[in-house]
Amino acid sequence: MMAHPPNGMMIRKLESIFPLSDEERDALASLPMQVVTFRPDQDIVRIGDRPTQSCMVLQGFTCVYKLTAEGKRQIVAFHVPGDMPDLQSLHLKVLDNSVATVSPCTLGFIPHEALQGICNRHSRITAALWRETLVDASIFREWMTGIGRREAYNRMAHLLCEFLVRLTAVGLAEDGTFDLPITQTELADAIGASTVHVNRVLQELRADGLIRSKGTQVSILDWEGLKATGDFDPLYLHLRQDGNA
Repeated sequence: MMAHPPNGMMIRKLESIFPLSDEERDALASLPMQVVTFRPDQDIVRIGDRPTQSCMVLQGFTCVYKLTAEGKRQIVAFHVPGDMPDLQSLHLKVLDNSVATVSPCTLGFIPHEALQGICNRHSRITAALWRETLVDASIFREWMTGIGRREAYNRMAHLLCEFLVRLTAVGLAEDGTFDLPITQTELADAIGASTVHVNRVLQELRADGLIRSKGTQVSILDWEGLKATGDFDPLYLHLRQDGNA
């Protein structure tokens, strides 16, 4: 069962980065949405597609990925509940990446026509969605810095910090603990390491007393230590602080 009504998850996510009025919340709540369930490891949209709707993650985790000519996958983003992983398709008509599930997912599909209509009627909602895409770009820049300049141990620490902050913002983490239904292979594809190395790095993080994991549940035991290890500064997530965007 979803913790929030479908459109309520969208509102909660946007409000984590942008202040909304009651009128704007009501407009978002009235958006038409088709709710669909997906299995893990299932493509939602593929590179070259021309979608007529954008999706929002209601439950589960998705990833944005690209493949090399040899079929090697690079995950360039993970998306959590409240995120819209293909929002750019509202204006970029041909997708240049693929989006897939990494866990069982429930997704809400909103027609582009409805999104364009609400943007035409509410300029501040346009600004909120624009800010959402800018935050995605900011996260991508941070990931590129990590892949290019941090060791795998530090990249993993940074990624876990990011998950905690992003999931806390939408009410899906509590007391440093959250569900992370992502395989070590998928983590490897995200941080640019082998699956064997990812397993070793996670063991080291546990041995150093920074995290504890059981099944898909991850607990951060030493937040300051994990932040220092990952060189993590949440500035790039551009979350609202003290009610300000």
